[in-house]
Amino acid sequence: KDSDADDAVEQLFLVVVAIDFGTTSSGYAYSFTKEPECIHVMRRWEGGDPGVSNQKTPTTILLTPERKFHSFGYAARDFYHDLDPTESKHWLYFEKFKMKLHTTGNLTMETDLTAANGKKVKALEIFAYALQFFKEQALKELSDQGGSDFENTEVRWVITVPAIWKQPAKQFMRQAAYKAGMASPENPEQLIIALEPEAASIYCRKLRLHQMIDLSSRAPVNGYSPSDTIGTGFTQAKEHIRRNRQSRTFLVENVIGEIWSELEEGDRYIVVDSGGGTVDMTVHQIRLPEGHLKELYKATGGPYGSLGVDYEFEKLLCKIFGEDFIEQFKIKRPAAWVDLMIAFESRKRAAAPDRTNPLNITLPFSFIDYYKKFRGHSVEHALRKSNVDFVKWSSQGMLRMSPDAMNALFKPTIDQIVQHLSDVFDKPEVTNVKFLFLVGGFAESPLLQQAVQSAFGSRCRVIIPQDVGLTILKGAVLFGLDPAVIKVRRSPLTYGVGVLNRFVEGKHPPEKLLIKDGTRWCTDVFDKFISADQSVALGETVTRSYTPAKPSQLVIVINIYSSEQDNVSFITESGVKKCGTLRLDLTGTDASVPNRREIKTLMQFGDTEIKAMAVDVATSKSVKVGIDFLNY
Repeated sequence: KDSDADDAVEQLFLVVVAIDFGTTSSGYAYSFTKEPECIHVMRRWEGGDPGVSNQKTPTTILLTPERKFHSFGYAARDFYHDLDPTESKHWLYFEKFKMKLHTTGNLTMETDLTAANGKKVKALEIFAYALQFFKEQALKELSDQGGSDFENTEVRWVITVPAIWKQPAKQFMRQAAYKAGMASPENPEQLIIALEPEAASIYCRKLRLHQMIDLSSRAPVNGYSPSDTIGTGFTQAKEHIRRNRQSRTFLVENVIGEIWSELEEGDRYIVVDSGGGTVDMTVHQIRLPEGHLKELYKATGGPYGSLGVDYEFEKLLCKIFGEDFIEQFKIKRPAAWVDLMIAFESRKRAAAPDRTNPLNITLPFSFIDYYKKFRGHSVEHALRKSNVDFVKWSSQGMLRMSPDAMNALFKPTIDQIVQHLSDVFDKPEVTNVKFLFLVGGFAESPLLQQAVQSAFGSRCRVIIPQDVGLTILKGAVLFGLDPAVIKVRRSPLTYGVGVLNRFVEGKHPPEKLLIKDGTRWCTDVFDKFISADQSVALGETVTRSYTPAKPSQLVIVINIYSSEQDNVSFITESGVKKCGTLRLDLTGTDASVPNRREIKTLMQFGDTEIKAMAVDVATSKSVKVGIDFLNY
């Protein structure tokens, strides 16, 4: 495609708005294409929690009993919380629902989500409501700022997703965005799906030294604990952030940051994006002079986000008060359960490696009250009777946890992250890593910082951007302004299609033989487009030609298969899954063409999403083509 045509398209968008749709919290930021060095983070939200300050809003959504959208974020949570229990059980409240896209193996447009009261709603509707909410908020803010109404057509939207998500989940996000009216199938370029750690990586390139905390420069020295210094570094950083809190505009100087100037051609770094739900990591290599990025090792990770800590807390409560009670309490007093988790959240953020005084978690009155009704004895009695010795009852109606007890809740999740990182460091592609950037909301945890620093500090420098929770958001804006910055990616899976080949004696297994019109064919052959972990450049395409079996055929449907293995010969092998379909629509093309038609298909794998196009060779007309990973 010639570049002029491309530029013409680019100029249409006045602003890029990126939405970081997180598991636990979400937010948006934007930048005008005229002044790309200014990134504005969304205005402050009403609400907010004690002990939790950030510029994002909780990813919670409330629907009325009639299943209409009511509110999002703090507003949803507070409204739900203030409802009378007799009423609240009819309202549909959802939180942390993004994990469902990660954990559902066979995601479709019909996948359901379960509200706090146990009722089910289509996931697509919930995601579309949430995106629509952000769309309206952002357009409203842009209109207020500019003094005139801002049109959706003037905006290029960027939505971030974890890099470890499979194609169906990315396509699902796109469908939800179409439903929310951000873009449309006719105008797909208006929406870009960005990968979270990639966005973080783009932002980290721009960092100046005063914008980050280098954990490794405070190496532990005999005689004092390294955490003193980590602590003070963070207090300064927090001060710095607090002073800048009023200003929501961040300047991204159009330079490569100082830390970056230490990187040479071919240097490698890891970005570890640790959020609420998932942790994913990408290994990038720098390509000079422009500092384009090349992905060296396919994105990996898993569900090791900070939600794991909440889950451990829930297990602890079950151990003390009984699983039967906790289950009932969540259903019967959902608002009080939300309250308890908010109280836990603020104490969770106070956990630190060197903490010596206990952490108190206030139990809601209805917890104490309901427990007495349920069991016939007091909460205090339960704590004394349970053999959990590091959690005590304080007379002010609180659970008193020793710092060790709190750290124990973090341990399983942090251990998984460190283990996973060790595995990545052991891969041959991942030698000589210079830096490890720790980003995402969970990166704010001193416990995680210390664990990563002590495990990997000797191998590379561990660096944390200051406004670590907003790193992805800002990087996503930069990505929307220049999507071509990442030049080479790695395919996470092997993709191909099932075809018939001429049967070759000795090469093909006899049970695959099919004789049709006197010709001997071998069935179920896996025609490989791209291998797992193969490098793919941006815009690189794989071309194949297909011929309809009958000249009169108007639609060709080709099944796409994927596998985690490299060398796949047949689609019937174990581990090969059908993952999508490619539809060529031949209607409207001239039927008087030669009987042997040839349809040339091009698939693009180097982008964050897989795209396809097709051409009828005889008429060189383009053929309508759809590639679908959700409904097949």
